[in-house]
Amino acid sequence: MENNRKRLILSIIQCTEAVPGDAAMMYNRFSMECALTIAGSDPTGGAGIQADLRVFHALGVHGMAVIAALTAQSTSAVMDVYPVPDSQLREQLRALLDDIRPSALKTGMLYSSGAVNAVAEAVSEYSLGNLVIDPVAISTSGRTLLDDDARKALREVLLPLSRVVTPNTDEAAWLCGLKVDTTKGMERAAMAIRDMGPEVVVVTGGHLEDKAIEIVFDGQEVHRLEGAMMPGRYHGTGCAYSACITAFLALGRAPVEAAMLAKELVGDAIRSSYRPGGGMSILRF
Repeated sequence: MENNRKRLILSIIQCTEAVPGDAAMMYNRFSMECALTIAGSDPTGGAGIQADLRVFHALGVHGMAVIAALTAQSTSAVMDVYPVPDSQLREQLRALLDDIRPSALKTGMLYSSGAVNAVAEAVSEYSLGNLVIDPVAISTSGRTLLDDDARKALREVLLPLSRVVTPNTDEAAWLCGLKVDTTKGMERAAMAIRDMGPEVVVVTGGHLEDKAIEIVFDGQEVHRLEGAMMPGRYHGTGCAYSACITAFLALGRAPVEAAMLAKELVGDAIRSSYRPGGGMSILRF
């Protein structure tokens, strides 16, 4: 299984085919695309910035991280959240972005409206493209991870700056105010959320027809991605999926293709998952 996973990863990150011979070797040695995650820290390593960085590394992208919040959590539950002060978040962003420009970036748990606004300001000030928003709102165990003011700021300030947004069915419902409990509901939600500004909307986590379904809407066409439904509970799948899309955008893939490749890779990581603690399994990349 591990060899299959390695072959899968290698097959989808070949991005230097146009660079011949010795030039390709020099490119690989001295150049690497960079991706940034702005999210919460997860001590288990299964979600948040730790999961994002593992995905970036697996896909051959240099990973960078700005911490928006600290958490006390296990593989079973989130016990507490400690937001990083807005001023400190801005300092992290300024110090990094004055030095390195990411080819793509993603947000995970931002928690407060101050954090959402700080990210939006940085994206605008530095003219950053390829922004992927994983609108983390509620943990699997039911803990609120985005306050009410932050939800409003996310919809009104950050979504219009994004290239891709990846809500699960619950997050899609609160973003657009529609009921999302059928595949058609996922499609309607994707269309409504796209009207808020993102180029592509991926509604994830649909287990509505005994299959794992993602709906991708690019403004022109609805793409339905299907996979086998995996038994069990898995930590950080949403983080990993959005991180995969971010890495693929950094490598020059188009958003819909990135979503398709991400689904394949995350499905393989779920099949290869392991259980180091007493709660959910952790994806293996």
